[in-house]
Amino acid sequence: MARNLKTRTAHTLKWNLVDRVATQVLYAVTGIVLARILSQEDFGLVGAVLVFQAFASLIVDSGFSYALIQRKRPTRLDYSTVLWFNLFVAALLYAILYVGAPLIAKCFQNDVRIIPLSRVLFLSIILNASAIVQTNRLMKAMSVRMVAISNSIGLSIGAVVGIILAVSGFGAWAIVWQTLSTSAVKSLVLWTTSRWRPLSKFSLSALKSYFGIGSKMMLTSFLNTVFQNIYSFFIGNRAGLVPLGYYTQSDKWSKMGITSLSQVLTSSFLPALSAVQDEKERFASIVSKMNRFTAYLLYPSIAGLILMATPIFHTLFDTKWDPSIILFQLLLFRGIFTVLNSLYNNYLLALGHSRYILWLEVLRDSVAIVALVLSLPYINYATPDNPVYGLTIIMWGQVASTIITWVATLYVTLKATKLSAGRFIADNIPYIAQTGVIIPIMATATMFIENQALLLFAEAAIGVALYVGGNFLLGSKIQKEVFQFLLKRNEN
Repeated sequence: MARNLKTRTAHTLKWNLVDRVATQVLYAVTGIVLARILSQEDFGLVGAVLVFQAFASLIVDSGFSYALIQRKRPTRLDYSTVLWFNLFVAALLYAILYVGAPLIAKCFQNDVRIIPLSRVLFLSIILNASAIVQTNRLMKAMSVRMVAISNSIGLSIGAVVGIILAVSGFGAWAIVWQTLSTSAVKSLVLWTTSRWRPLSKFSLSALKSYFGIGSKMMLTSFLNTVFQNIYSFFIGNRAGLVPLGYYTQSDKWSKMGITSLSQVLTSSFLPALSAVQDEKERFASIVSKMNRFTAYLLYPSIAGLILMATPIFHTLFDTKWDPSIILFQLLLFRGIFTVLNSLYNNYLLALGHSRYILWLEVLRDSVAIVALVLSLPYINYATPDNPVYGLTIIMWGQVASTIITWVATLYVTLKATKLSAGRFIADNIPYIAQTGVIIPIMATATMFIENQALLLFAEAAIGVALYVGGNFLLGSKIQKEVFQFLLKRNEN
């Protein structure tokens, strides 16, 4: 049983990594092309609409996907009920947002271009709702191969649609139709490849049985969405669509790494944790291994991206998006604590402590709002060398609130898991130390190389070689296991 769980977890993790790598490569290629063709204002227009879509998508899910994964044995009726509920809420929200599109435009300096854009883009809410349960079922079964395939096919077709429209001069509409195409194809692939079909029944009692954890996780996610999008709203509302475009780009590229890592950890680890939630010793052992695995990936990758931010942007976009670089770096730094918070929330959720997660999110949002209120008067500040100087002040508020939440989340997690702080520190220190040594060595490449693409390649090569080589010499068990399940075929 223990070996079977380990094998299934490794297999799930492998396919989640494949999914995220393929997704980010496709997403990056499309993003690079669109960023070179479209204007800052085009991205600002879509960024304004995405603020409202994020909240709508959250309400559609209602936190039940977390509850389904946390429960040991959800039934077919459970899945069917959640699916019908998701589709009903999605259709209702689309109708409300369709009617409210003119009000959305008024929030962003009454730019009427937002009205038709939003009415079309919001259709993705319904499309995404149709795929939630199918995705959830596969993740619960720790069989995510088809999720990876559906994501890759959807993104590939969406990329073709978006790039063709961008080259043809459709502006922000290229991003809108790219989004819709990706969502539609992903859902179609999941439904055509799955044998599961919902019952033509809806059980209110089944829905209520998930309400305890689901409602808390929905409220937690709602507050997190507020935290993620309140900045976009105020930047677009106070500073305008061009600054919002700079922020949207930095946010998008930083999330490619941060969100991907968080999703890999959640979708891979939560089912395994839930399976042993009643076995204290096994749970503690899995927690320690997950801490080490996360640390092995997190610290060097994020620190390396922060160091290489300038050559990354110059190689991909020349100097068009230079004001986004400092915002990108700050969001990456915040992302370290975002990933750790996500990891610790997995531990709490697996043990059924959704109430703790909710209050921790309340804490983060409270600090974030205070920081936003204090920094909002400076949002339009700019210097000749830094047109987003005011936005950097806003970003530091995000960083501060996330760090404070991380400290509180770590404390609560230690209490809930009954593990020592020393154990958590010991799991992280080797990888933090190695990162601290390697990053300055990588930085020396700037003294000898001026070409930005060559500099990017050199810094990345030095970093990977030193980190992998160092862990090999130190006999890292985590690295050994990482290479084992990446290079070997795991049984289903």
